[in-house]
Amino acid sequence: MQLEIITPDKKVYSGDVDAVRLPGAEGSFGILKGHAPIIATLKRGTVKITNAKKHIENIEINGGVVEVLNNKIIVLAESI
Repeated sequence: MQLEIITPDKKVYSGDVDAVRLPGAEGSFGILKGHAPIIATLKRGTVKITNAKKHIENIEINGGVVEVLNNKIIVLAESI
């Protein structure tokens, strides 16, 4: 899957990932390959990224929106 995390100022992350855990407004949720299309609001919290080498990276966001479509995840974050 392809993940992009973008703020109004810059692109924070771009790369292939195996899994992503996001701080949804209604609770935390995960995205794996083949996930159904979704658009959801995000609250302040940690985006947990697991890449193909099983390395985990955490990025703090202050809310935003996520779109998942055809194994591409775009996070539009208010700020980091």
